[in-house]
Amino acid sequence: MRPLRDKNFSTGALAATLVMLGLVALGQGRSAFAQANPAPAMAPVPAQGVKSDPFTASAPTRYTVVRGDTLWGIARRFLKNPLEWPHIWRMNRDQIKNPHWIYPGQVIVIDRLNGTMYLEGRGADGSMIRVEPEVRVETSEKAIPSIPQDVIEPFLSQPLVVETATMRSAPRIVGSKDDHVVLARGDTAYVSGITDPSVTSYQIYRPGTALKDPETNEVIAYQAEYLGAAQLTRPGDPATLVVTSFAQEIAPGDRLVPSAQPVLINYVPHAPASAIKGRVITTLGGVGYAGRGAIVVMNRGASDGLEIGNVLAVQTAGRTITDTSNGSREEIKLPDERNGLVFVFRVFDHISYALVLDADIEVERGDVVLNP
Repeated sequence: MRPLRDKNFSTGALAATLVMLGLVALGQGRSAFAQANPAPAMAPVPAQGVKSDPFTASAPTRYTVVRGDTLWGIARRFLKNPLEWPHIWRMNRDQIKNPHWIYPGQVIVIDRLNGTMYLEGRGADGSMIRVEPEVRVETSEKAIPSIPQDVIEPFLSQPLVVETATMRSAPRIVGSKDDHVVLARGDTAYVSGITDPSVTSYQIYRPGTALKDPETNEVIAYQAEYLGAAQLTRPGDPATLVVTSFAQEIAPGDRLVPSAQPVLINYVPHAPASAIKGRVITTLGGVGYAGRGAIVVMNRGASDGLEIGNVLAVQTAGRTITDTSNGSREEIKLPDERNGLVFVFRVFDHISYALVLDADIEVERGDVVLNP
């Protein structure tokens, strides 16, 4: 029995996620996330539409957005059910798929009478008007994210887990200029498999532990060990690259993935549009369990209908016990129990990463994820 604890971007067809640098920062971000986001009671999602008075008793009539706010944090602070956010904002399907741009300093109006939320603005005559969340081209403030950006940022820019198909087709180091067995910063590497000369910045990784699908027992991804970075200096096959940084020794056979810059995840928290039922295939951070603020990898992705911003429920499999209450020994499986919620923030074809928002007990490999 597990211990109780308090608990996209695209850069080619390459999909990635694996244990590496920055996990210490993740632990610190995880702690800050837990302190700033105390776990609320989880309300069930209504079958259809929004019921009358969807707001919590403590929700004010107006709220000024401040730095450090997140879309999820606001939703669960003011809504009885945070997943009603798209309905409360009267968002259509296309709007849900786009980022929801809300900035510090803006005022959210909570209209209990009509069961809606909207941003407050001023008309040309100075009167108060309703405005829609939008992109600001010139602003000193950044839009607030869906979930704490500092917690997930290491998983947006580094390869941590790589899908099997991606691993097979990934560019690989085949040699070095001076026949070095080990490459370091400034060394020249020859790489086979680079097909797009417009991509010039790469990250280097080494395939690690194979990750098996809990449902099929087939290998669907590999953990990847981040090694360093390299810059393309001459296209071709093999192409010529120069190692620009390294965290560990680099050698022939190591793989490459195009570098990616972290992007702001500020998509609307919402339930999947289609039925989803999958499993947690691993937790990231070097531990077997994932509490609130931790990252999990799931065996469902874009091909299954998942998208950034989806919120899934986590269900823990019931234990099998031996019943001796009637004088005999009978094996009984206890019911599966809903455990918490996860927020999907990075999606590949067949796998995805999610942040654990709430968990009564810690999430582990094999736990079920499904529509909330």
